[in-house]
Amino acid sequence: MDYQRRRGELRIYLGAAPGVGKTFAMLGEARRRIERGTDVVVGLVETHGRAKTAELVDGMEVVPRRRMTYQGREFEEMDIDAILRRKPEVAVVDELAHTNVPGSRNTKRWQDIEELLEAGVDVLSTVNVQHLASLNDVVQRITGVQQHETVPDEVVRKAEQIELIDITPEALRRRLAHGNVYPAHRIDAALGNYFRPGNLTALRELALLWVADQVDVALQRYRTEKDITDTWETRERVVVAITGGKESETLIRRGSRIANRAGAELLVVQVLRGDGLAGASQKDKAKLRQLGEDLGATFHTVVGDDVPNALLDFARGVNATQLVLGTSRRSRWARVFDEGIGAATVQLSGSIDVHMVTHDESGGRLRARLVRSALTPQRQIVGWLLAVLLPGLATLIGDLLRQDLILSTDVIDYFLAIIIVSLVGGLGPALFASILSALLLNYFFVPPVYSLTIAEPENLVTVVAMVFTAVVVSIVVDRAARRGEQATRASTEAALLASYARTVLTHDRPLDRLLEKVQENFGLVSVALLEKRDGEWERVACTGDSPCDDPDEADVDVVVTADVHLALRGRALPAHDRRVLEAAAGQALIALRHQRMADQASQAQRRAETTELRTALLSAVGHDLRTPLTSIKAAIGSLRAPDLRLSDEDTGELLETVEESADRLTGLIDNLLDSSRLATGAVEPNIRPVGYDEIVAMALFSLSARDGISVDVDERLPDVRADSGLLERVVANVIDNALRHGQLHPRRHVDVDGDGTVGVDEPVVAVRASAHADQVELWIVDHGPGLPKGMTGSVFTPFQRLGDRDATPGVGLGLSVAKGFVEAMGGSIRAEDTPGGGLTIVISLPADRE
Repeated sequence: MDYQRRRGELRIYLGAAPGVGKTFAMLGEARRRIERGTDVVVGLVETHGRAKTAELVDGMEVVPRRRMTYQGREFEEMDIDAILRRKPEVAVVDELAHTNVPGSRNTKRWQDIEELLEAGVDVLSTVNVQHLASLNDVVQRITGVQQHETVPDEVVRKAEQIELIDITPEALRRRLAHGNVYPAHRIDAALGNYFRPGNLTALRELALLWVADQVDVALQRYRTEKDITDTWETRERVVVAITGGKESETLIRRGSRIANRAGAELLVVQVLRGDGLAGASQKDKAKLRQLGEDLGATFHTVVGDDVPNALLDFARGVNATQLVLGTSRRSRWARVFDEGIGAATVQLSGSIDVHMVTHDESGGRLRARLVRSALTPQRQIVGWLLAVLLPGLATLIGDLLRQDLILSTDVIDYFLAIIIVSLVGGLGPALFASILSALLLNYFFVPPVYSLTIAEPENLVTVVAMVFTAVVVSIVVDRAARRGEQATRASTEAALLASYARTVLTHDRPLDRLLEKVQENFGLVSVALLEKRDGEWERVACTGDSPCDDPDEADVDVVVTADVHLALRGRALPAHDRRVLEAAAGQALIALRHQRMADQASQAQRRAETTELRTALLSAVGHDLRTPLTSIKAAIGSLRAPDLRLSDEDTGELLETVEESADRLTGLIDNLLDSSRLATGAVEPNIRPVGYDEIVAMALFSLSARDGISVDVDERLPDVRADSGLLERVVANVIDNALRHGQLHPRRHVDVDGDGTVGVDEPVVAVRASAHADQVELWIVDHGPGLPKGMTGSVFTPFQRLGDRDATPGVGLGLSVAKGFVEAMGGSIRAEDTPGGGLTIVISLPADRE
């Protein structure tokens, strides 16, 4: 059976400062394991000249280090291959954050340790708190010393065991003074700088806090795995629940005082309802967030329609011990209808202590709801008209049918009128209609008639019932209208937000398009995204006329972050529109960051391509410059040798070699210069009508080898619009490339006349031209080996020589330069497979029709 290999376990000894004894503790653990029969080897331990540390290493199996040479100096590094071959149960590897010598298999020692763990080897290692990446800058501010070697916190967090090695600052300074940490010549400087008592105290506190956080993470992980929801009071945590209203600052400050007295962690949480329609503005949120951060709190947001349960779920999730809530000064009657979030939370809180903080800011919400109706003004006007007409109509009907109707029927008519008015006009018209109906009923139909006297108690009950019906029905109608308005607004907001999200995700340059959408959706004059740099506001992106250059100039200023604002000009916007704008502003910030990341990625890609191009250039040019130079030097050396007698024929061959090599150098340098001109955009073609026949003739004249070329270019073809000099270079480069590669494949020889004589069946390179529509094409055809299938598209890539399959001279710039020149002249060039084998290059340029 194939068992999966066990991953090794990592145990880390975390030191608060150098010299606290972490390496000593690690070696002590290694010796204890050896005594228990465990197979332990020392992969690498740095004793730093400390005698007691060296004594612990004595007697243990030490894997020899690997020697490396870097910049003329000898270095020693851990030999990971030797450890893997040895296959111990435990390896001791000191200094987790160490950077390996360049040329090592891994950049960092923690990466070497990762390989050992993957191989199933347990590892004991050490690291100091100043080498943790998250604390590196803090340690630098404390000590004034920058640590260049760091290890990601995640690497240390993944260790199965972390043991803090710590001693008091006084004990560490004594150890240092006795020479147990540094040599004598370094002691005074160390005591006066890095090892000052204040520095050591701060480092010790940092290490304790970091380890405490890791213990808390491990505890939370255990609670999650075991599905434990009860609060374990291992550490005091105070959660402050806010609404975003004016009372929120009071609650945060009160929570901060409670947390400080208990030495507890402070968390601020805002619970939003599931419809997302309620909540503070972005500006208020930013203010509250800043206040929380100033008081040492973390800010959180949760969503839930059931606020007490959502709040308690969050509190239990973070293992909170105390909860701070605000409560308004509500009357007893108000509590009869709604006990409030505070009372419900207290009943459900369980072991979490709940602090109720009173405040006055939230009062009066019921009165505000009663005064402000959610119905449209037109609907309220109709309601007031019906409030007058319907009770009058009920009175008229009752009076006309007085002999046929009983009092209860009249009462029902008035109730029907009140309900209709409530459904149409809301609370105000309904109250008016109920009172008017009660008066008309009592005056016209309740004995004694034509009098407002209420003689019977049941008549009073009827009046009260009318008013109560009007209030209840109108409140229900108002709430339904409010919900309908909120649902419509939420649907619109959701559609807008979805549109903004799609814009950010799908457009190549989403920021400008997003600002255009905001301007269009809200009917604004201009929209600008402003960013503060070096104390000055700068317009990052904008759309519309007269965009703002400063948030103070805007009609609406949406705060995204302290240094990024969305400035709108055109009109003031209502609060519900501002909520959507705040979300759009957040999307704009995301789009800005994505855009900058894309620009950085593009720049990085260009730098990578430039580096790759430079590497290929040096590789190719290094060989192709050296070859002709070597030939020239060898030929001239032979010509100058006094003891070497050469015939005229040999002398001519050597001079011909010099000339050919010089021509190759000239062509190489020309191509390099042309490639450089194309890369910098310095090619400016002089376009005029030229004929392919002239160009081909001049190109052939410039070539040293012209054998095996067949030319079929009709003089009657239309001229093309091109730069004659550039086009000549293009044709010469392509033909030269075809000659060199076409000659790799021997020409076919056949008996042409049938008399035993052998002739050439076809040329190595054929040049022909044809006109097609408004283009004139020049075809250069060779019958060489061609390119592998699917490789024709890469033939114009710099430094490509037929897939690098052969040893023909040239750096592979000829076709690349040709492509650049043709495109600069407004034409195109493509490669096709030649039927029967080979490659065909087609140059297409616009025909001159003038």
